[in-house]
Amino acid sequence: MIETITSQDLMKLEEKYGAHNYHPLPVVLSRGEGPYVWDMEGKKYFDFLSAYSAVNQGHCHPKIVQAMVDQSQTLTLTSRAFYNDALGVYEKYITEYFGYDKVLPMNTGAEGVETALKICRKWAYEKKGVPENEAKIIVCENNFHGRTITVISISTDPDARNGFGPYTPGFITIPYNDTDALEKELDDPNVAGFLVEPIQGEAGVFVPDEGYLTKAYEMCKAKNVLFIADEVQTGIARTGKLLACDHENVRPDILILGKALSGGVYPVSAVLADDDIMLTIKPGQHGSTFGGNPVAAKVGIAALEVVKEENLAEKSEYLGKVFREEMRNINSPMIELVRGKGLLNAIVIKPTNGKEAWDVCLEMAENGVLAKPTHGHIIRFAPPLVITEEELREAIGLIKKSILAFAT
Repeated sequence: MIETITSQDLMKLEEKYGAHNYHPLPVVLSRGEGPYVWDMEGKKYFDFLSAYSAVNQGHCHPKIVQAMVDQSQTLTLTSRAFYNDALGVYEKYITEYFGYDKVLPMNTGAEGVETALKICRKWAYEKKGVPENEAKIIVCENNFHGRTITVISISTDPDARNGFGPYTPGFITIPYNDTDALEKELDDPNVAGFLVEPIQGEAGVFVPDEGYLTKAYEMCKAKNVLFIADEVQTGIARTGKLLACDHENVRPDILILGKALSGGVYPVSAVLADDDIMLTIKPGQHGSTFGGNPVAAKVGIAALEVVKEENLAEKSEYLGKVFREEMRNINSPMIELVRGKGLLNAIVIKPTNGKEAWDVCLEMAENGVLAKPTHGHIIRFAPPLVITEEELREAIGLIKKSILAFAT
């Protein structure tokens, strides 16, 4: 007799054998397709997290999966010690797609951020003339750029930062959405770059004032400082444009991409810049065994093709407006604020009758919609961009039902 393993069994295995660095919702998923996922018991859910916007093209998109399967059966990894027949084709495709001279391929978003910081510092010493070891990079409060040592050094989140020092020096922290603070720090001639999320996703989908990115970019240009956009979460059509910076026609000097660059089927990230910046990095000064591997190259092309072929940026723009309008029409004291752009949205939850954002998420899961709180009182809503309007409205009905369950 074959013993059946249950969801409870699997959660216990993670609890016993895995590091306790996540606190997941008590749902064990075993299958995904389009905007849907299914748990071990066969229950169907709308996925309104999309693996933190990695699955913009939907779960298991057939075109992307096929590209991965085909290449995996041919050649998976060569390292960059040799050329391979996929990387150059991908590099040409992605640089033309986003309009840059060069790309440096990596695997994860955090690696992309680390890469951008290194490129910025190298450029500062070789091109701007900043004295060695004195380059500074401006970052914003409440940022989320990953969890490596240098990245948590620039975090203001105590959970991410505390207990992991000593921290990497060379960073200046200013308030987000504050050009006066930026202007003051840009007076320092040793400032090399300004690293910013066009929308702060992990902070709770905090959308800056209109014109903030434009003004910040122009101020950086005036001081010969690189404008570095972390579009790992906001990029690839999530906010209603190909890039969130496109809402203000800002072209970053260094662009960091990840997550949906593979449609969620493989770790793929990229840093894009023009020759004057990128070519300051020489052989031996940066690299990755897996970065730019043949599978990643083929998957990256397929994932980006899907975005254009299925008009996902336009869909995101339209459906996002539908979502926000419907959420603002919910008559509940729990809803303090609704904000977002495209299909990257958040609801700020006011604790009511002892119930908080976590309780709302548990109720939504019960009703068939998966989302996750961030910072305790905010729920981020980011479904796959392939969701149809009919599916979205069905999910909205379930979200409304869940929130109104706490009305009395």
